[in-house]
Amino acid sequence: MTWQTPRILTVRQPWAWAIIHGGKDVENRVRNIAGNYRGPVAIHAGLTFDEPDGNDWELRRAITTQTNGWPADDGEVWASDSIDSTDERFAPRGMIIGIVGLVDVHLGSPALGALHCSPWAEPDRWHLQLGNPLALAEPIRWQGGLGLRKCPPGLIHLIDEQLKETQ
Repeated sequence: MTWQTPRILTVRQPWAWAIIHGGKDVENRVRNIAGNYRGPVAIHAGLTFDEPDGNDWELRRAITTQTNGWPADDGEVWASDSIDSTDERFAPRGMIIGIVGLVDVHLGSPALGALHCSPWAEPDRWHLQLGNPLALAEPIRWQGGLGLRKCPPGLIHLIDEQLKETQ
């Protein structure tokens, strides 16, 4: 992934885990926080755990498929019964856990339905379409913030070091 003008996006757990490990290819937002930016984004797992509200089928399926050793997008219909905030997968908080590519941004349409671009998409929300997730072997402690922020050079260096080790 080209890492020239990276950004950082803070996402609460368990959604941050789902972006990097669970096949979550859309981040839903109430406004277009990306503007016309497309490119690499460091995923920062926020300090707060966001209790899923029952509309979490895709997340429960992603957890189950990973637990059973299946790819997150294998189409398995089994899903865990609940999401436990103490699950070790969601332990990294206040840390950069991986990077993704921000591929596209568009407004979800109620006429087309929420699922027109991804099972993770919500209607009437801006969809940040994500691709090519790469997990960091060692999460990097970092302070979160609102919006899609520019990545400082020191953090870029820390991420680059880990990416070089995986190549």
